[in-house]
Parts: sequence; C-alpha cells; structure tokens
Amino acid sequence: MITGLSHTNIWVLDKDEALAFYRDKLGFDVRQDVTMDGFRWVELGAKGQSDVALTLNEPGPPMVDEEGSAAIRTLLEKGAISGGVLKTDDCRATYEELAAKGVTFLQEPTERPYGVEAVLRDNSGNWFSLTEPRG
Repeated sequence: MITGLSHTNIWVLDKDEALAFYRDKLGFDVRQDVTMDGFRWVELGAKGQSDVALTLNEPGPPMVDEEGSAAIRTLLEKGAISGGVLKTDDCRATYEELAAKGVTFLQEPTERPYGVEAVLRDNSGNWFSLTEPRG
C-alpha cells in the first residue's frame, strides 16, 4: 500500500540557475545539495512542509540517453512541461511579491471555481499553477 508521496522531480536546464530561482525567488529551503558518484542531488522544499521534496534533474545520463535529453530540453524550452501546483494563502499578494523579484508569470491572478490562480514559469520553462484554494 502506498502511504504518501515523498519526492517529485522536475527537469531543469541548469541546476545552479534552478536552485537560485527556487531558493531565492520562491523561498524554498535547500534540504540537500550533494554530489555522489558524479551525480548532483539537489532537493528543495516549501517552508513548513517537510514531508514532500522537489528534486532538480538535468536531462542527461544517468537519467536518460542523449536523444531523450535533447527531446526533454526542447520541450522545456517550449514550456511544454508542467511543474505542478503551488499553494498560497493569498494569491494576489504572492503574485505581487514574486513579480517584484522578477518571476515570470504567464497568467495574472484569476478567479476560478476552485479559487484564485496565477501561472508562473521558472527559468527552465516549467510552469506552475499558483493557487489560493477556496476556503
């Protein structure tokens, strides 16, 4: 029986640039940044949520071969890969804060049946829905 989700992975074009984006702009905590056997493991998490981590992966061995890596890079650059959903208590205020830090938004805060949503994009092309759920 599955009892939970501990990690989820996203593809990034450059781990250092992605680390700066998620840490410095979004405010994620760096939980691990270690190199082992030539592979760099970067794990981040939202403050106050210790049970789920986001890991950053660059396309390439050992994850995928060069042909697969090229395909992933192309999809990232086109913005065709989603990163997920980020929750906030105040979408409009978070939007203003992140926009002031230079975060690129594809959609400003918009009323939806499920709450208020904005859509942001990281520096690799992944997009995230930033959502303030209805109470």
